[in-house]
Amino acid sequence: MSDLASDQAASAPAWPTLAVIVPCYNEAPNVAPMVARLDQALIGIDFEVIFVDDNSPDGTAARARAIGAQDHRVRCLKRVGRRGLSSAVIEGALATSASFIAVIDGDLQHDETALPAMLAALRGGADLAVGSRHVEGGDAAGLASPFRTWLSRTGTRLAQTLSRTTLSDPMSGFFMIPRAQFERLAPALNGQGFKILLDLVLAADGRLQIAEIPYKFRPRLAGESKLDALVLAQFAGLMIDKTLGGALPLRFLAFALVGGFGIIVNLAVMAALRAAGLDFFTAQTIGTIAAMVVNFELNNRLTYRIVRLKGPLYWRGLILFLLVCGLGAIANIGIARTLYAENTAGLLAGAAGAVIGVVWNYAVSATLVWRRA
Repeated sequence: MSDLASDQAASAPAWPTLAVIVPCYNEAPNVAPMVARLDQALIGIDFEVIFVDDNSPDGTAARARAIGAQDHRVRCLKRVGRRGLSSAVIEGALATSASFIAVIDGDLQHDETALPAMLAALRGGADLAVGSRHVEGGDAAGLASPFRTWLSRTGTRLAQTLSRTTLSDPMSGFFMIPRAQFERLAPALNGQGFKILLDLVLAADGRLQIAEIPYKFRPRLAGESKLDALVLAQFAGLMIDKTLGGALPLRFLAFALVGGFGIIVNLAVMAALRAAGLDFFTAQTIGTIAAMVVNFELNNRLTYRIVRLKGPLYWRGLILFLLVCGLGAIANIGIARTLYAENTAGLLAGAAGAVIGVVWNYAVSATLVWRRA
């Protein structure tokens, strides 16, 4: 090794003790305050902060990189063509060599002053330190609306019941874990939706010693909340996925559930039109089209939320979806008729046709309609 290379190696900073992962979307006004608050909270702790930005149109990544140009502790991963808090956390956590990994929301509602206590808990032997709003000393007042409060409480109760965990705040997005522990669990993570902590706890299957650190959940100062009813739906999907052991893709399950709702819409519209005097064929045709439109809208908002189609792409996607589902309906009927003609029980033949139809619609829709997913 040359003298110059030796000098550079000797002067290069060691890997930080702590990496703070900040998943963000449209949080530009909060980037600089986040760095300043971490700087104050982590005095004496060698850390880096990694903003994982899902290609925010408000310039979040540019803000982080501008600060990073002056401060080597600030890094940015900009993701293009994919979105989602859980997957953002996974990518950020796997992009560091720090000994410990903390996850904190980019909206400044989590109390960064709890981070040293979390680190102390891990150094004291805990496998996971969780910032909790529901233990003594914690406070959830930052949930500004009654709806958000209900959503959080409902999710917490469901998570505790279904996962059989005593964790007081399983819906928290504020936690710290040794990097080696995270890397061990990473292959078993679902990686979809917004509840990465619950995903980690379920992946560990009760093998983690968890320390809960109280913190006060602050009101949001800038930007918009990402918490809505669809987050709870994605949480339910995560629980189903874990219950099934990952046997079926979560998106396929969501697509199939939306399809089931479409059947209800189809039958309801057809019954209403028949009652109004329309003939069976016309009523069935209108009901089928109505169901397809509803299915497209729900899939666009739920199943493929992170690549949701908007503007001209929405109408292009709707036309493609109608064509895809139309071909799927033809395949469904054809297979069912063939099986029935071969003396297969009518119900079984119909079910087989329906399964083939759902698989066809899912596979082709993912390829043509929401191909960025």
